[in-house]
Amino acid sequence: MDGFSPNEGVIVVAATNRPDVLDPALLRPGRFDRHVVVPTPDINGREKILASHAENVELSKDIDLRSIARGTPGFTGADLANLVNEAALWAARNNKKEVESQDFEYAKDKVLMGSERRTLLITEEEKKTTAYHEAGHALVAATIEEVDPVHKVTIIPRGRALGVTQLLPEEDRHSYNEKTLLGQIAMIMGGRAAEDLIFSRFTTGASDDLKKATDIARKMVCQWGMSNEMGPVSYTENPGQVFLGRDLQRHKGFSNESTKMIDKEVRRILGEAYQRAKQILTDNKEALEKVTLKLLEQETIDGETVLQCLNKPVPEPVK
Repeated sequence: MDGFSPNEGVIVVAATNRPDVLDPALLRPGRFDRHVVVPTPDINGREKILASHAENVELSKDIDLRSIARGTPGFTGADLANLVNEAALWAARNNKKEVESQDFEYAKDKVLMGSERRTLLITEEEKKTTAYHEAGHALVAATIEEVDPVHKVTIIPRGRALGVTQLLPEEDRHSYNEKTLLGQIAMIMGGRAAEDLIFSRFTTGASDDLKKATDIARKMVCQWGMSNEMGPVSYTENPGQVFLGRDLQRHKGFSNESTKMIDKEVRRILGEAYQRAKQILTDNKEALEKVTLKLLEQETIDGETVLQCLNKPVPEPVK
């Protein structure tokens, strides 16, 4: 790549989403020594990407690409391309000449929550349990100010889940404070707390929730210094160099006593978040029943319906 005169004037460009596993020899001066980080696009970038992909699509006059861009924080360029494509396919499937707002709404739900699996047969008991579970997530999310607004709640199986509660931030977010993370954990625990409150038992439906909540809690303790007990210290394993036998080099860099303290702190955070979620649902049990009934009747409800069940004002849409 360098040191050969016939290659003068030749620029080599490469891309990767795993810079951590690149051979350091590739990054030496004179080789790939210009690094450009390409993050997910902001609202202006998303609007331009949507406009680019929508050039060959007949859009209805009521389509506002700026609003769609505002409602898709975190979407990559590929996600946005998929969004436009799914909206166009859904419009064509319904014999429409133009793509309308509801087509983009359908496409966004499919991208965010996965494809519907209406052919999956589930019992009435499973459906009822799923409804309470998702209602628990939604109510805790709608009650805690630091948690993103509820976008939609559904008990139609999507992907590998029997139900989904989808939150959608109102703006791009690049960092999270401790209160926000604790609120997220409580929201994640809301489904399990609802099962406990109503049925006094748990199902396997909360397994992914527990994994997500534990991951956040452990990062709070080990990476982000958000534990008074452990202090502002990073407790992360050193993975070693991937090209020099990573498994042989791996070491913790902290004692077994610290490991026990970390586990204790993680359990404390999770336990407190669970009790917080359960208390919220206990205080709003009537709303829990209302949301569950709506889900059993309609299968899919939006965030406004959840707020109405809580007797909370519905915010004006951002223009």
